[in-house]
Amino acid sequence: MLGTIDDERPFADATPSMRTTSEHRTLIVLGGLPGTGKTTIARELAARIPCAYLRIDAIEHALKTANGHGDDVGPAGYVVAYALARSNLVLGMPVVADCVNPLAVTREAWRAVATDTSSKLVEVEVVCSDAAEHRRRVEHREADLAGFALPSWESVPRHDYEAWGTSRLVIDSTLMSASDAADLICRQMHAP
Repeated sequence: MLGTIDDERPFADATPSMRTTSEHRTLIVLGGLPGTGKTTIARELAARIPCAYLRIDAIEHALKTANGHGDDVGPAGYVVAYALARSNLVLGMPVVADCVNPLAVTREAWRAVATDTSSKLVEVEVVCSDAAEHRRRVEHREADLAGFALPSWESVPRHDYEAWGTSRLVIDSTLMSASDAADLICRQMHAP
């Protein structure tokens, strides 16, 4: 009968083994200004690999909604995402984090999550080198979260975004499709 476990087998044998070795633990962090294509690439990755997908926009929007107001939640969204990433990585589940990741302190926090969980870290900065295309994307996209306010084009160049001081994979979404970007990230994920 479907859904039953043979009484002769121990229950533990009926469940697939958990991937708990560090070789399977990978944290992929996609960062970049709004409208560069992070979410499109992250969704492409999530469709290809079994992983936990953590989107900061969704977490921050849920926190704002739960509080009953649209106030800035400060670092709370990132703090929640770090905790969720740790939990999933400890279980052996790869994690894809989709966030602006604008500051050295947020980038260092993601690195700490990877270190604390003995996970491989793949840091990705997504850029859109064509300013006109970047503006078009920002001005014409539609929110996929009910009640979510997308940033205006005027706010994107003024966004607090520090230059990277560490090594990372840079993907220019003007020059590379989301599918090709996901291929590149997957290769990086499996590289020694």
